[in-house]
Amino acid sequence: MSNRLADATSPYLLQHAENPVDWYPWSEAAFAEARRRDVPVLLSVGYSACHWCHVMAHESFEDETTAEMMNSGFVNIKVDREERPDVDAVYMEATQAMTGQGGWPMTVFLTPEGAPFYCGTYFPRQQFQRLLQGVGRAWEQEREGVLEQGNRVVEALSAPRSLAGTGPPGADDLDSAVTVLEREYDAANGGFGGAPKFPPSMVLSFLVSQDARERRTRGATGGDRRALDMAMGTAEAMARGGMYDQIGGGFARYSVDAGWVVPHFEKMLYDNAQLVRAYTRLWRTTGDDLCRRVALETADWMVRGLRTPEGGFASALDADSEGEEGRYYVWTPEQLREVLGQEDGTWAAGVFGVTDAGSFERGTSVLRLREDPDDWERYARVRAALLAARDERVPPERDDKVVAAWNGLAIAGLAEAGALFDRPDLVEHARTAARLLVEVHEVEGRMRRTSRDGVVGPSAGVLEDYADVADGLLALHAVTGDPEWVPVAGRLLDVVLERFPDGKGGFYDTADDAEELFSRPQDPTDNVTPSGQFAAAGALLTYAGLTGSTLHREAAEAALAPAITLAEKAPRFAGWGLTVAETLLTGPMEVAIVGPGDVAETRELHRTALLSAPAGTALTVGDGTRAAGIPLLEERTLVEGAPAAYVCHGFTCDLPVTTTDALRDRLAGDRG
Repeated sequence: MSNRLADATSPYLLQHAENPVDWYPWSEAAFAEARRRDVPVLLSVGYSACHWCHVMAHESFEDETTAEMMNSGFVNIKVDREERPDVDAVYMEATQAMTGQGGWPMTVFLTPEGAPFYCGTYFPRQQFQRLLQGVGRAWEQEREGVLEQGNRVVEALSAPRSLAGTGPPGADDLDSAVTVLEREYDAANGGFGGAPKFPPSMVLSFLVSQDARERRTRGATGGDRRALDMAMGTAEAMARGGMYDQIGGGFARYSVDAGWVVPHFEKMLYDNAQLVRAYTRLWRTTGDDLCRRVALETADWMVRGLRTPEGGFASALDADSEGEEGRYYVWTPEQLREVLGQEDGTWAAGVFGVTDAGSFERGTSVLRLREDPDDWERYARVRAALLAARDERVPPERDDKVVAAWNGLAIAGLAEAGALFDRPDLVEHARTAARLLVEVHEVEGRMRRTSRDGVVGPSAGVLEDYADVADGLLALHAVTGDPEWVPVAGRLLDVVLERFPDGKGGFYDTADDAEELFSRPQDPTDNVTPSGQFAAAGALLTYAGLTGSTLHREAAEAALAPAITLAEKAPRFAGWGLTVAETLLTGPMEVAIVGPGDVAETRELHRTALLSAPAGTALTVGDGTRAAGIPLLEERTLVEGAPAAYVCHGFTCDLPVTTTDALRDRLAGDRG
């Protein structure tokens, strides 16, 4: 049969279009039908790359008996959490409040008015069938108690909440965050906490920024390097472990163990986009070859594995292929020898830690690179051969919807890596993705969340879409000097200021004219991506640096207030807010490079700024003949006909410099 999902734009919903379950997409029609039939709503939320979502689908949603129970007793709604993060957020909060945990697939039973009264995640088939029977009986026989439970949940989750804090974090708050992170740091394995371990991309960015501030304030050799040591220890452990795809590039979603050995094999755009940026910034600080290699391999994998024909980036690759998790990625010693021959196969098994016992399942091993090979030329040849052989395997499915926020992250990461590693092709990919977002996702001045095959989806953009796209466009401007991206970012940030404020200095995650749910989502903490509020703070601060807008700067400062509490209690969930707060402590610095773009001296000054300016610096480039609508460039001219760099704080600029050495000194804090 074909249900109501056949016309969906979400690949995840389309995966369920042939289920015997009579699915509805999230819609008023579904709730109207529940009221007409006087039955509860069964809400199932997941995403296309989710392994346990596939398991529950195969066990229950494709089973005729289970489907009949669902259809007869409930109106069933299927939601792609990546397409509707607002729906996911409010019901995940309910699930966590009622069960103490959350995850996907998320299974929530609702009243026809949308109030959750029973929540869970994955259920095996028999347990799920018993649950369906039990909820059905409760609805028929204990209706008053069910409705009361739903009302209590709605009332509790709708109550005003906030994280204490006034104004942005100061230096003491940021230093305290490093101390807390030090207590949670796994010195033996890298990373923070125990299993499972997720890539702490935003925390890495914060630690690098904090180390840079330490060096500026205490001198190049002054102070300790504990922040940088934690960042490098984590980055190296992840890059050498099984979570990193040693032959294809790119990171899996997380490690199931504390030692980064066995990954959960799905590969997400948002993780890899952020990690490209984090490893690039680590290389900029340390010059470490591993960071450079991993940043470029990950960027190249994003282009090779996720780029869509329209120039955007797809959301994810599945964890499964041929019905097995990880099958595409794992190897046995015999498979290595079949591809490489006896000698190279044995050498590769040693290099990548592939053993007869295996590190994964059924005697297979995840590839790791615990130390550098003794022969890089041989390594490159072996790696290429293994990649070519793996390309012959059945690949994981790809979720090819383009999510605005995550493409904003990709634009920023690719632009910075392309500029710093002299890879203009990566910058061009960032530029093409930016054009797709502007031409397809921006509709009548508002951002849409998704597109697929170049066709925009129906879901309204949420705060992170506006903020991450604005941040990506401003990062692209910093490396290209293209003036077109700054006013677009300004338009998006104007919507943020008009439609998302909570009246207390923060922002809701949905606009004031978005679909009304039982509560309006608002979560300032970072999760797998920067929180919308902290992402907005970063973009607002950069935009203020380029334009001199007091309004945008003050909004950024107010939005950082929750980071004060989080710095002390849970800095792992405020990495991006703390990164932006570090930027604020530098001023932020503003740099205008003035000179013809085809002149070597201009390019050298620009590259010096990209390499040496504090992260988050508002950077712009112009030819000295016009400001191109960017106030930071106004009245900035060539110096005696030569390209020049202006280093400013609050639009008050030092005397211009014309040499790279002088610019480096200025960026290091020597005002000369």
